[in-house]
Amino acid sequence: MADRECRDRLHPIKVYVSARERAEIEHRAKAVKLAPSTLMRSLALGFEPKSAFDKDAITSLIKLHADQGRLGGLLKLWLTEKRGEGINTSNVRSVLQQIESLQLELAHIVMTEKKRL
Repeated sequence: MADRECRDRLHPIKVYVSARERAEIEHRAKAVKLAPSTLMRSLALGFEPKSAFDKDAITSLIKLHADQGRLGGLLKLWLTEKRGEGINTSNVRSVLQQIESLQLELAHIVMTEKKRL
């Protein structure tokens, strides 16, 4: 790929593909954040592109993980240090439901990212 400056648009190689094949090539190129032609040239020359994770998905995962940690810490506090102080059962259930909701969001983001790759 170092000879990029020498590449010109006068020497294309045409590849005939079906609509399904074109869609798959475009999907794979998008997954690794390359143009379809760049992906095809790279693969033909032996380069194996690494998948590029969506930065927004990673940011969402980090935020959800932090939220889950805070809720877990609050629950731990209630169940250990505040023992016997009469923590309302509905509050504990609410925190558990929020933790479960965060787990579902995390799973959804991971599965969406997995399908994208």
